[in-house]
Amino acid sequence: MSIDESAAAGADNPADNPTAGPADNPTDSPFRHEPTSRDEAPQFVLPLVVRIEKAAPPTRTDALEAAARAVLLMLADERSTGDGEWARAIRDWQDARIRKVVRRARGAEWRKASRLPGIAVSSPAAADAPEAAEGESEGDAVFAPYAEVRVFPPVPLDGWPKELAKLQVSGTDLDDPAAPPAADPAAPVLWLSPGLDMSAGKAMAQAGHGAQLAWWELSETDRKAWREAGFPLSVRTPDAARWDQLTRSGLPLVRDAGFTEIAPGSSTVVADHPALRR
Repeated sequence: MSIDESAAAGADNPADNPTAGPADNPTDSPFRHEPTSRDEAPQFVLPLVVRIEKAAPPTRTDALEAAARAVLLMLADERSTGDGEWARAIRDWQDARIRKVVRRARGAEWRKASRLPGIAVSSPAAADAPEAAEGESEGDAVFAPYAEVRVFPPVPLDGWPKELAKLQVSGTDLDDPAAPPAADPAAPVLWLSPGLDMSAGKAMAQAGHGAQLAWWELSETDRKAWREAGFPLSVRTPDAARWDQLTRSGLPLVRDAGFTEIAPGSSTVVADHPALRR
């Protein structure tokens, strides 16, 4: 199924269950680029901050995968559900437009942002990577051995904490030193459109949207299994022919609302989870 920027999950009401998606109602999608009743609600944004040190930035793919996992960890966290301390913010965010904004930080800025309540994520897991100071080199470029992203509970669109408000959004771009390996077909894959030119920050937000759509679509049993496995996933870009097949497959499809960089209604991500394959 696909609806504008988000395929909604099941019949759960997000006001009652903040980890569920909106009802399967294309006219009330939280991502439609046309005006909807959701525009009348207070608007919130999910902040994500990626650590980009000048000397050794993360690779693009690592950053995208870390952002997607960060969104999943926020949705699954006990503080985001029931009477948890973040549950009201999650509900308010999901009752309006679903917005994610990625900012970048380094050095002292990163340390200040890390003191705020949130969830730290690395991809691949820091425990499985070499020391960050060693990095990985490709020619003259040096890359961090893993990406670090921190996700924070939703905040009002015009009410960012000062530690995050001053961080930059534009110019968040990253490279891969080499083509990433083929995705594991037995694990979830977030497929990015091969026809869109997006900055790393924009693509990170789109990967997060795709992860959220997959989460909304899954049964509680499949959610639990994914969570207990540590939310393994890959972010990859298929060729044009494969992308065409994916967009027609019935898997959750992200269509961007067009606030930044790309045209409203652009298809950006297909969320391919094994449990959702028809």
